[in-house]
Amino acid sequence: MDTPPPTMKSSAALFLQGAVVLTGLAALTFLLGEPHLEGRNAHATLFEIYFKDPFLAYVYVGSIPFFVALYRAFGLFGHVQRNGAFTPATVKVLRTIKRCGLALLGFAAGGVAIILVFGDKEDRPPGLFMGFLAVLVSNSIAVGAAMFERNLQNALRRAEDSRTKTVGMSVR
Repeated sequence: MDTPPPTMKSSAALFLQGAVVLTGLAALTFLLGEPHLEGRNAHATLFEIYFKDPFLAYVYVGSIPFFVALYRAFGLFGHVQRNGAFTPATVKVLRTIKRCGLALLGFAAGGVAIILVFGDKEDRPPGLFMGFLAVLVSNSIAVGAAMFERNLQNALRRAEDSRTKTVGMSVR
Protein backbone atom coordinates (compact mmCIF):
# COMPACT_ATOMS: atom_id res chain seq x y z
CA MET A 1 0.00 0.00 0.00
CA ASP A 2 1.56 3.28 -1.16
CA THR A 3 1.01 6.13 1.32
CA PRO A 4 1.01 9.54 -0.37
CA PRO A 5 2.66 12.51 1.34
CA PRO A 6 0.35 14.86 3.29
CA THR A 7 -1.43 17.36 1.05
CA MET A 8 -3.31 20.65 1.34
CA LYS A 9 -5.92 22.14 -0.97
CA SER A 10 -4.77 25.11 -3.02
CA SER A 11 -7.64 27.24 -1.72
CA ALA A 12 -6.66 26.52 1.89
CA ALA A 13 -3.05 27.50 1.18
CA LEU A 14 -4.21 30.71 -0.50
CA PHE A 15 -6.45 31.51 2.48
CA LEU A 16 -3.55 30.95 4.88
CA GLN A 17 -1.31 33.19 2.77
CA GLY A 18 -3.94 35.91 3.05
CA ALA A 19 -4.11 35.41 6.81
CA VAL A 20 -0.32 35.71 7.04
CA VAL A 21 -0.37 38.98 5.06
CA LEU A 22 -3.15 40.41 7.23
CA THR A 23 -1.32 39.39 10.38
CA GLY A 24 1.85 41.08 9.15
CA LEU A 25 0.01 44.28 8.23
CA ALA A 26 -1.77 44.37 11.59
CA ALA A 27 1.50 43.86 13.49
CA LEU A 28 3.29 46.52 11.44
CA THR A 29 0.42 48.96 11.96
CA PHE A 30 0.50 48.31 15.69
CA LEU A 31 4.28 48.70 15.92
CA LEU A 32 4.27 51.98 14.03
CA GLY A 33 1.06 53.42 15.48
CA GLU A 34 1.13 52.50 19.16
CA PRO A 35 3.98 54.82 20.17
CA HIS A 36 1.83 57.80 19.10
CA LEU A 37 -0.97 56.69 21.43
CA GLU A 38 1.25 56.32 24.46
CA GLY A 39 0.62 58.98 27.12
CA ARG A 40 4.16 60.25 27.46
CA ASN A 41 4.45 60.74 23.68
CA ALA A 42 1.29 62.84 23.35
CA HIS A 43 3.19 66.03 22.53
CA ALA A 44 6.45 64.51 21.29
CA THR A 45 7.83 64.92 17.79
CA LEU A 46 8.40 61.95 15.49
CA PHE A 47 12.13 62.18 16.14
CA GLU A 48 11.60 62.04 19.91
CA ILE A 49 9.20 59.12 19.62
CA TYR A 50 11.27 56.93 17.34
CA PHE A 51 14.88 57.89 18.04
CA LYS A 52 15.06 58.78 21.74
CA ASP A 53 13.46 55.68 23.20
CA PRO A 54 15.90 52.76 23.53
CA PHE A 55 13.13 50.39 24.60
CA LEU A 56 11.22 51.10 21.39
CA ALA A 57 14.38 50.31 19.41
CA TYR A 58 14.62 47.04 21.37
CA VAL A 59 11.01 46.22 20.48
CA TYR A 60 11.64 46.90 16.79
CA VAL A 61 14.77 44.73 16.73
CA GLY A 62 12.91 42.05 18.68
CA SER A 63 10.10 42.04 16.10
CA ILE A 64 12.45 40.97 13.30
CA PRO A 65 12.09 37.22 14.10
CA PHE A 66 8.30 37.63 13.97
CA PHE A 67 8.40 39.10 10.48
CA VAL A 68 10.96 36.51 9.34
CA ALA A 69 8.60 33.78 10.55
CA LEU A 70 5.69 35.41 8.69
CA TYR A 71 7.78 35.65 5.53
CA ARG A 72 8.78 31.99 5.78
CA ALA A 73 5.16 30.95 6.48
CA PHE A 74 3.99 32.88 3.41
CA GLY A 75 6.61 31.10 1.31
CA LEU A 76 5.68 27.75 2.86
CA PHE A 77 2.02 28.13 1.90
CA GLY A 78 3.02 29.28 -1.58
CA HIS A 79 5.19 26.17 -1.97
CA VAL A 80 2.38 23.95 -0.78
CA GLN A 81 -0.07 25.72 -3.11
CA ARG A 82 2.19 25.09 -6.13
CA ASN A 83 3.09 21.49 -5.29
CA GLY A 84 -0.10 20.42 -3.52
CA ALA A 85 1.88 18.39 -0.99
CA PHE A 86 4.26 18.86 1.89
CA THR A 87 7.91 18.00 1.27
CA PRO A 88 11.10 17.77 3.31
CA ALA A 89 11.70 21.44 2.40
CA THR A 90 8.59 22.36 4.38
CA VAL A 91 10.09 20.66 7.43
CA LYS A 92 13.11 22.98 7.15
CA VAL A 93 10.81 26.01 6.94
CA LEU A 94 8.93 24.84 10.03
CA ARG A 95 12.24 24.46 11.85
CA THR A 96 13.08 28.08 10.93
CA ILE A 97 9.67 29.25 12.16
CA LYS A 98 10.24 27.38 15.42
CA ARG A 99 13.61 29.07 15.88
CA CYS A 100 12.06 32.46 15.14
CA GLY A 101 9.42 31.74 17.80
CA LEU A 102 12.13 30.89 20.31
CA ALA A 103 14.06 34.07 19.45
CA LEU A 104 10.88 36.10 19.83
CA LEU A 105 10.31 34.40 23.18
CA GLY A 106 13.78 35.48 24.30
CA PHE A 107 13.21 39.08 23.20
CA ALA A 108 9.83 39.19 24.95
CA ALA A 109 11.30 37.78 28.16
CA GLY A 110 14.11 40.34 27.91
CA GLY A 111 11.53 43.09 27.48
CA VAL A 112 9.69 41.96 30.60
CA ALA A 113 12.99 42.00 32.51
CA ILE A 114 13.76 45.52 31.24
CA ILE A 115 10.33 46.72 32.34
CA LEU A 116 10.76 45.15 35.77
CA VAL A 117 14.21 46.67 36.33
CA PHE A 118 13.97 50.06 34.62
CA GLY A 119 10.23 50.72 34.25
CA ASP A 120 8.26 53.24 36.27
CA LYS A 121 5.94 51.77 38.88
CA GLU A 122 3.06 53.24 36.91
CA ASP A 123 4.17 51.59 33.64
CA ARG A 124 4.87 48.13 35.04
CA PRO A 125 1.40 46.51 35.11
CA PRO A 126 0.40 47.24 31.49
CA GLY A 127 3.97 46.65 30.29
CA LEU A 128 4.15 43.30 32.04
CA PHE A 129 0.75 42.32 30.69
CA MET A 130 1.83 43.13 27.12
CA GLY A 131 5.12 41.30 27.71
CA PHE A 132 3.39 38.20 29.00
CA LEU A 133 1.03 38.28 26.01
CA ALA A 134 4.08 38.41 23.73
CA VAL A 135 5.65 35.52 25.64
CA LEU A 136 2.42 33.51 25.29
CA VAL A 137 2.14 34.18 21.55
CA SER A 138 5.80 33.45 20.82
CA ASN A 139 5.66 30.29 22.90
CA SER A 140 2.55 29.19 21.00
CA ILE A 141 4.31 29.83 17.67
CA ALA A 142 7.37 27.83 18.72
CA VAL A 143 5.40 24.92 20.18
CA GLY A 144 2.94 24.80 17.26
CA ALA A 145 5.74 24.85 14.68
CA ALA A 146 7.68 22.17 16.59
CA MET A 147 4.64 19.89 16.83
CA PHE A 148 3.73 20.37 13.18
CA GLU A 149 7.36 19.80 12.17
CA ARG A 150 7.54 16.54 14.12
CA ASN A 151 4.19 15.27 12.82
CA LEU A 152 5.10 16.19 9.25
CA GLN A 153 8.49 14.48 9.55
CA ASN A 154 6.80 11.33 10.80
CA ALA A 155 4.21 11.42 7.99
CA LEU A 156 6.89 11.97 5.35
CA ARG A 157 8.98 9.16 6.86
CA ARG A 158 5.99 6.79 6.78
CA ALA A 159 5.26 7.76 3.17
CA GLU A 160 8.90 7.17 2.21
CA ASP A 161 8.98 3.82 4.06
CA SER A 162 5.83 2.63 2.33
CA ARG A 163 7.26 3.68 -1.06
CA THR A 164 10.51 1.80 -0.44
CA LYS A 165 8.61 -1.28 0.70
CA THR A 166 6.38 -1.15 -2.38
CA VAL A 167 9.37 -0.69 -4.68
CA GLY A 168 11.23 -3.49 -2.88
CA MET A 169 8.28 -5.85 -3.33
CA SER A 170 7.83 -5.03 -7.02
CA VAL A 171 11.55 -5.63 -7.74
CA ARG A 172 11.49 -9.16 -6.33
